Amino acid sequence: MTATTTTASLLPLPTLQGERCLLRAYVAQDAASMRRHADDDGVAQNLFDGFPHPYPLAAAQAWCGHEANSGAFGYVWAIEVDGAAIGSIGLVPESGWLRCNAETGYWIGREYWRRGIASDALRQVLDWGFAALPDLTRVTAHIFASNAGSQAVAHKCGYVREAAMPRSAIKDGRVIDRVVWATYRPELTRRDANIDTASAAASMERS
Repeated sequence: MTATTTTASLLPLPTLQGERCLLRAYVAQDAASMRRHADDDGVAQNLFDGFPHPYPLAAAQAWCGHEANSGAFGYVWAIEVDGAAIGSIGLVPESGWLRCNAETGYWIGREYWRRGIASDALRQVLDWGFAALPDLTRVTAHIFASNAGSQAVAHKCGYVREAAMPRSAIKDGRVIDRVVWATYRPELTRRDANIDTASAAASMERS
């Protein structure tokens, strides 16, 4: 994800309690756990090219100690399960005339895959984002085309496959494809349906 917002525009990061995980701010004590989960080939292959791999403890300490909470990456939560941080999820709002958009990104440690944790975390972030950010109407996830797991999580949380982005990123020296998944504010969907109904009624009146 690329930050397109400013620290001053961000709300305080809330703690969110879901059914399978807790979302909270990072603390320095998370570094060892995050280093263990992020330093995994299966995790690293689906993260952006600038993510260090191997993932050294110093990088984990920098991330947990100050980078995650700096605002430079929007809203960032540690995903906590069984008292330990096992992954990360973020929401990056855009600004200006594009402020109705935000991007999500998420990952969890391999041993926690296929347990419904990522989808639980994503639903919490979406619910909070639409409730707390009144201009927000569309949330996207830009996912590697080869990453079936993250696409399944997005689909499970109500995202639709909005677009293909062939040859749109570089990972480990290779040009790769990505796909855009998106979900929309529920009120907007209902409003669009009302507009369609009104348009149909107007067409009948004119005929």
